[in-house]
Amino acid sequence: MAMSDVYILAIESSCDDTSAAVLCNDVLLSNVTASQAVHEAYGGVVPELASRAHQQNIVPVVDQALKRAGISRDQLSVVAFTRGPGLMGSLLVGVSFAKGFARSLGIPLVDVNHLQGHIMAHFIKEQGNDSKIPPFPFLCLLVSGGNSQIVKVDAYNDMKILGQTIDDAAGEAIDKCSKVMGLGYPGGPIIDRLARQGNPKAYSFAEPNIPGLDYSFSGLKTSFLYNLRKWVADDANFIEKNKADIAASLEFTIVDILMKKMKKAVKQTGITHVAVAGGVSANNGLRNAFYECERKYKWTIYIPKFSYTTDNAAMIGIAGYRKFLDKDFCSIDAPAFCKTTL
Repeated sequence: MAMSDVYILAIESSCDDTSAAVLCNDVLLSNVTASQAVHEAYGGVVPELASRAHQQNIVPVVDQALKRAGISRDQLSVVAFTRGPGLMGSLLVGVSFAKGFARSLGIPLVDVNHLQGHIMAHFIKEQGNDSKIPPFPFLCLLVSGGNSQIVKVDAYNDMKILGQTIDDAAGEAIDKCSKVMGLGYPGGPIIDRLARQGNPKAYSFAEPNIPGLDYSFSGLKTSFLYNLRKWVADDANFIEKNKADIAASLEFTIVDILMKKMKKAVKQTGITHVAVAGGVSANNGLRNAFYECERKYKWTIYIPKFSYTTDNAAMIGIAGYRKFLDKDFCSIDAPAFCKTTL
């Protein structure tokens, strides 16, 4: 590697995954994530348990990331970290570690917005692997357990929300509907797997009529719950007998709601370079809907690798690299923040 190379250690701890990555410039050298199984018993993330698990995981995860990258801490140029949004207790573990680590090495810090990180995942390069990188401006559908947004991306540090959920996020709706069906947590992968075996037109659920490019998923959740109650009242084994069809119909409805607004955004802006990001971008039905729009409407689409859909430090590292080049450093006293904002 050349003398001018920038080595970035990135840390992500916004929810229940502790992740560390090492990049050389915009090329990923390692990406290590420790997930927390402790929350499955509770059907959702328990903030106090999450922050305790981060405290246990962060040192071994960073150590592994450096080892796999084949570099020593003394070679690092900068530490990038997720400052927010997220769970405050979880964020504080990553933020405190990043500050202490950077200060001990005498290198600068860059703070990264978690949501911008998800969008910037499209710019990660891998050794010996050419990835398709979106040109500015592009549109991005950012869908996760906590967020559903349509974002116009003019530059890595210039993103504008064109529409967003006014209540629940798509991922949250999937998780809650999965819980109501007694399928377990997290619901996303379970619903996705079942949906592939079911009929997406078997059942219909209420779709909201929200003006502009904003989303709403609370009405869908209510419709799903009431329908399920009615069906189970008639047949106690209804869910077990029809779970694949229910999952497929739920997934179809959510993807339909997401894509209608996405098509509207493309029409309004005239931008046909369209990306998807966030945890729900791993969903098979949503990916297929993007491929269909590529064929039908001649969009140029950008779909992240599965490993970059969930929370990971590689996306924080690539965003941190851009900020480092601009010398957009973070002061040691910058606090973590939980509010969802770009």
